[in-house]
Amino acid sequence: MTSDSGLRVAAKCRVILDNDWAGDPDGLVALAHHLLSPANRIELVTSSFLNPVFESPGGARRGAALAEDLLDLIGPAERPPVVAGSEAALGHSSSAAAEAIVETARRDDPLPLLLVCAGPLTNVAEALRLDPGIAGRMTLVWVGGAAPDRGFEYNRDTDPAAADLVLAQAGLPIVSFPLEAYERCAYSVAELEQDLRGSGRVGRWLWQRFVGLPLPEGFPIGATWALGDSPPLLVTALTEASSTFVVEPTGPGERRRCTAVDFRLLVGDLLARLRLHEAAT
Repeated sequence: MTSDSGLRVAAKCRVILDNDWAGDPDGLVALAHHLLSPANRIELVTSSFLNPVFESPGGARRGAALAEDLLDLIGPAERPPVVAGSEAALGHSSSAAAEAIVETARRDDPLPLLLVCAGPLTNVAEALRLDPGIAGRMTLVWVGGAAPDRGFEYNRDTDPAAADLVLAQAGLPIVSFPLEAYERCAYSVAELEQDLRGSGRVGRWLWQRFVGLPLPEGFPIGATWALGDSPPLLVTALTEASSTFVVEPTGPGERRRCTAVDFRLLVGDLLARLRLHEAAT
């Protein structure tokens, strides 16, 4: 991708994106940002189910449809396949999404492969169960987990068996953005509306996903909204230099955990990418 200034951003990694796209629209914001980032080469998009508290069955299928709609709108030069995953927590069977993850991870390529999961780890766990050998062929970048005193954390506790399997997988490097990091990505709802609605067709489409989100009866909406699924872009598309990470002292493989996110960098790049895309179409 070349801007008007002639600067060319080099591709730095291949990416698989796995998320519950039918849930919190922050996932779709992150998907748009990844698709518009020239440092990423998006190879596969997979969808996961939602916690039953927030939905009726079929969330993975609806999420895949939303991802397809966003791809239609953005129109990337190389369109990645979108594959729906399991509609329930980890069981004895596997899904088409898990099989697609394995197939993608087995491909040889000089660029490193990062599997970005910002939802329950069901599809990732199924893929590792199908072929544990892919653990050494990719890095998992996960939004999830929390300190022991924080209680329930959605991405981990929607499918705790999947989380246990993945986090115990030998040879799998993991970069994690736990609750303590991603909850700091707070965006004023007023700014979110103004910024997305003012950033072209893709931005307006994203804002409509917030407006139309089917929330449970009486669910309170505060004055801020966390774009908690966006921090993996610091690893895949931008830079980790202005954020803070620590090495986990225990675990079966290389594990790093983010403790502070450069949210200004994420938001600034997101809005610039949306507006540059609008100007180019």
